[in-house]
Amino acid sequence: MNKRVVITGVGAITPIGIGKNDFWGSLASGRSGIRKITRFDVSSYPSQTAGEVDNFDPTDYMDPKTAKRMDRFSQFAVACARMAVDDAKLDINEKNCRDIGIVVSSAMGGVPLAEDQHSLFLEKGLKRVSPYLAISLFAGSASSQISISLGIKGFSNTIGGACSAGTDAMGHAFHNIRHGLSKVILAGGAEAPLAPLTFGAFCVINALSTHNEEPEKSSRPFDRDRNGFVMGEGGAVLILEELTHALDRGAHIYAEILGYGTTYDSFHMAQPAPDGIEAAKAVRSALEDAKIRPQDVDYINAHGSGTPLNDRTETKIAKDVFGEFAYDIPMSANKSMTGHALGAAGAIETAASILTLEHQFLPPTINLENPDPECDLDYVPQQGRDAEIRIVLSNSYGFGGKNSALILKRLNSDRLP
Repeated sequence: MNKRVVITGVGAITPIGIGKNDFWGSLASGRSGIRKITRFDVSSYPSQTAGEVDNFDPTDYMDPKTAKRMDRFSQFAVACARMAVDDAKLDINEKNCRDIGIVVSSAMGGVPLAEDQHSLFLEKGLKRVSPYLAISLFAGSASSQISISLGIKGFSNTIGGACSAGTDAMGHAFHNIRHGLSKVILAGGAEAPLAPLTFGAFCVINALSTHNEEPEKSSRPFDRDRNGFVMGEGGAVLILEELTHALDRGAHIYAEILGYGTTYDSFHMAQPAPDGIEAAKAVRSALEDAKIRPQDVDYINAHGSGTPLNDRTETKIAKDVFGEFAYDIPMSANKSMTGHALGAAGAIETAASILTLEHQFLPPTINLENPDPECDLDYVPQQGRDAEIRIVLSNSYGFGGKNSALILKRLNSDRLP
């Protein structure tokens, strides 16, 4: 018999707030975290805006010596994990540390640190390269650092599937607990890709927004004038837990995970398949896994990256899966405020989805000023609103044609064992 899986804790670091309360407050009020990049000189770049995380001090979550050994994305991951554990009031000790797992996603890992060290290597030679580079570069260093920091000795996995990786981390953890292999898993993602070459690589393929004049308006999902996504950084970690385990310890439950689906387009490395068939299958698979009907979905947390093809295809997918109901289901894009944190985006948006259920409030899609005729659904434009929400679908799409979908439900007392 399948186990039921719930979410009992959340930690988030985003361009619009650190910690769940600041994150949600900004999200609900429609505050943009996008600005002109300050991390390096972008004067020669066609795209000059990003979602930078302000006021993050890793020593608030670890000692300075430990922080020095990590790339920024691992610092995000550890900080988010500590916040999530505290939020869940989860006691990790010698008796249970082997029964707790970790699944963390990252598309870029420590590549920005490698950029910095490569420049130093070319200028001053091998002896000046940081001894911490080798242990900070690989994407799996984030999950390893969480394990070391919190004393977790269960399994520790890394998901690197591009921009859907955060959602895939949730799905992997969900199935693991559902099938009785674990009782508690820290699942999430972290990304810190804002470095000259990494950022420039996305400029070269014309993937990024060039609306530089008003940075806070440069991320424009579903808007007629959108011309690319805005890169962001940050992370989120959630505590996934088997239901009876959570109830036995009196944990606060944000939501239940009902289903997960994933497919590949096998079409193009940087473009979604225009017919959206495989992406629609991912959503249908998640609905079937959850044992619910399309019309049971009350809200869609959109991938909503702000690229012309992606937003148009996501709209097509919604119409394909939900038919006439598509026009009745509100859908909004957090990336209009946070930017796109690549491999961490799905984790951040899962956090946003459970807070949407918690507060019964739909966050808006900001900067949707000139609707695209081909994007004609309810994207909650400009201003959020109260709503009765029981079930949320969260979508993620990634380079290479990766499609993933997660179904979350507000847990009602009548469904408790």
